[in-house]
Amino acid sequence: MRLHDHCSLAALCLTGLLSLPSQATDAPNRLQRIQASQTLRVCIWPDYYGISFRNPKTQLLSGIDIDNAHDLAKALGAKAEFVDSSFATLVDDISQDRCDIAMFAVGITPARQAKLHFTQPYLSSDIYAITSKTNRRIHSWADIDTAGTVVVVAKGTLHESIMQERLQAAELRVVDTPAAREQEVQSGRADVFMTDYPFSRRMLERSDWARLVAPNSTFHITPYAWAMHPNDKPLQVRVEQVLADMKRDGHLRANAQRHGLEPIVAK
Repeated sequence: MRLHDHCSLAALCLTGLLSLPSQATDAPNRLQRIQASQTLRVCIWPDYYGISFRNPKTQLLSGIDIDNAHDLAKALGAKAEFVDSSFATLVDDISQDRCDIAMFAVGITPARQAKLHFTQPYLSSDIYAITSKTNRRIHSWADIDTAGTVVVVAKGTLHESIMQERLQAAELRVVDTPAAREQEVQSGRADVFMTDYPFSRRMLERSDWARLVAPNSTFHITPYAWAMHPNDKPLQVRVEQVLADMKRDGHLRANAQRHGLEPIVAK
């Protein structure tokens, strides 16, 4: 007699001769969901000038990663839907499925790599300092890490961990938002705040009180990339393909040029 004449379905499953499809196997991955819904949910930080900036008057978004997101979505057969995020909430927003990908020049750091998957870098930036034109303490980069100097960083940014490690004599102050960081320096309660190339351009173009302090030599170059959930291989592979194509055909560089960021395009 054949085996199935004497064994129940449950017995076959227990002996391993028959397996039932698991829910996890059948569940659509993000790439399938994006293609089915024709929507790519993109996390952005809307205060990142030149990257993903929302104009406070018009509410329109602009920046290299707004253009990049539209290009990526088109390549995936979808449209970009933007979700407000920040460096402080980035990991939670990705892990809790509030967005499919974060596209706001996310710096690749060991702490973030432990929880997120990053694409190949597409930008890279050193660290810069912003002080006020009336500040008499800070004249050059060498004046920053001195006794009595107050350095401000925004919570959750890569500058927080880097300056915690690098500062020896200056006082480091961590504030909750980038806006608070600017207010500390403008008011005179702090001497400098640390930022990167794109945001330093915003300060010089839009704040008549701000003065840039650049390092005399390379201080800490950070590669920037797009970030995704670590357990989503199909989307990771497809996004890498699109980014490689954008680099190869000059599309990425054109988007960078449009927003004054060509000097920091990754090779």
